[in-house]
Amino acid sequence: MTLTELRYIVTLAQEQHFGRAAERCHVSQPTLSVGVKKLEDELGILIFERTKSAVRLTPVGEGIVTQAQKVLEQAQSIRELAQAGKNQLATPLKLGAIYTIGPYLFPHLIPQLHRVAPDMPLYIEENFTHVLRDKLRTGELDAIIIALPFQEADVLTLPLYDEPFCVLMPSGHPWTRLEAVPSEMLNDKSLLLLGEGHCFRDQVLEACPAGRKGDQAQHTTVESSSLETIRHMVASGLGVSVLPLSAVDSHHYSPGVIEIRPMAAPVPFRTVAIAWRASFPRPKAIEILADSLRLCSIGKPPAAAVKKS
Repeated sequence: MTLTELRYIVTLAQEQHFGRAAERCHVSQPTLSVGVKKLEDELGILIFERTKSAVRLTPVGEGIVTQAQKVLEQAQSIRELAQAGKNQLATPLKLGAIYTIGPYLFPHLIPQLHRVAPDMPLYIEENFTHVLRDKLRTGELDAIIIALPFQEADVLTLPLYDEPFCVLMPSGHPWTRLEAVPSEMLNDKSLLLLGEGHCFRDQVLEACPAGRKGDQAQHTTVESSSLETIRHMVASGLGVSVLPLSAVDSHHYSPGVIEIRPMAAPVPFRTVAIAWRASFPRPKAIEILADSLRLCSIGKPPAAAVKKS
C-alpha cells in the first residue's frame, strides 16, 4: 500500500471515471487501473464496482476511501512540518545563561537577535553553570552562555569575547584617587563576593591575592547572592567588590554614590562563550545567535576558535 495508490482511489471516487481520474493524477489510464487493482488485491476486497457506464464505491470501499483521504491529509501535514523545519530560524530557541551574564547581556542581545531572526523568540533561563550544563545535556536547553573553562562530552563551545574585571567602590573611597586599582590592593580590604556556586566568584578569587590559599584569613569576606545586592552593599559603604565590565553601568544610582575603576595590568578577565550539543539540528540558529552575541558583547574577541569539549 502506497500513498500513490491511496491518491488513485480517492481521485477515482471523486471522478467516478478512470480517464478523468488518471488525468488528474497525471498518469495514463492503464497505470491508474493497475494501481487500483493492486491495492484491491492486497486488501482482498473490491473498493469499486465497475460497469460499462459507471464506477461506484462499494459499501466497504466508502470507508476505505474516507480513511485514505485522512491519510493523505496527514501526509501533507508531515510535508508542511518538514518544510517549516528547513527554516531553522522559525521556531523558539531555548537559551540559558549564568546569573552574572544574563541580566546584563539580554537587554542588548534580544533587540539585536529580533532584527535578524524575528520569527525565533527566546525561551530564557538564568542559572548556575552546573544546572545549565545538565539542562543542555538533557535537551531542556538548546544553547547556554557561560564563562570558560567549560567541558562536556559531545558539546561544542565557541568563545565570544573577553570581558575585563573592574573594581566597584563607594564614592569618597581613597581608591577613587587611583586611575587603576592593582589586584594586590584587594588583599587588605573587605571584599564583597558572590556566594558558593557562582563561577564568577571563583574567577575573582583566582585573580585577586585575597583569594589565594593562605591569604583569606587576613581580611573579612562578605558574600551575597547577586551582583546587584553586592552593588547595594558597596553603595552603603560596606566595602569594595569586583564586577565584570558588562555589569558596571547597570544601576539606578545617582552620580556621586558609587565609583568604578579599572584594574591595573595585567587586567583580570573572563572569556564568555556559547555552548551547544554537537547533535543540535539547527546550526543556523546557533550561527545567528553567536553573531548577535558578538555584536552586543563587552570587551574584545578571544583568540580561541570553535572546539569540541
